[in-house]
Amino acid sequence: MKIISGKFKGRIIQMPKGIRPTSDKVRESLFEILKGRIEETKFLDLYCGSGAIGIEAFSRGAEAITFVDDNINCIKTLKKNLSLLGISQSSSVNICHRMALKILEVFEETKAVFDIIFLDPPYYKGLAKNTLIAISNYAILARNAIIIAEIYKKEELPEDVGVLRQFRICKYGDTKLVFYKIKPPPPRG
Repeated sequence: MKIISGKFKGRIIQMPKGIRPTSDKVRESLFEILKGRIEETKFLDLYCGSGAIGIEAFSRGAEAITFVDDNINCIKTLKKNLSLLGISQSSSVNICHRMALKILEVFEETKAVFDIIFLDPPYYKGLAKNTLIAISNYAILARNAIIIAEIYKKEELPEDVGVLRQFRICKYGDTKLVFYKIKPPPPRG
């Protein structure tokens, strides 16, 4: 798999066995939608797999990337990919070998705040909805945060999830990207 754009454009990264990677077409479309919003952001890549989405964000100017996956093979592949690109763990790159639903509380406790959260959990397990609920329950979102869930085309997510409201859905073959942001406060009066 190749990095599409930015400082690592054209560089090849490895994929762990047994995972469903986000296709090049979906990655390209996602970052076209996010164009102009990536630079200097704090980006959270949940269920990161190979790290392709987070690496692409870093390549395009994200200030800090946090990768989360509970699969040790994914973490090993991610570390190998970062090493191949000359990216070391630092204050800008954080790797968490933990379950996504459990790490969110830790992020709140450490006062971590994210501008963009991308989640690509295994299909057919209800993890996307449960992760969105958890994200909504913790104080980890920047004021204008965007949350993107990659799900199977036949899966449905609610329009409202806690403090989050769906604002865009994009379909690509068997994949759907569902975008959320924080709901505006109710009108006064």
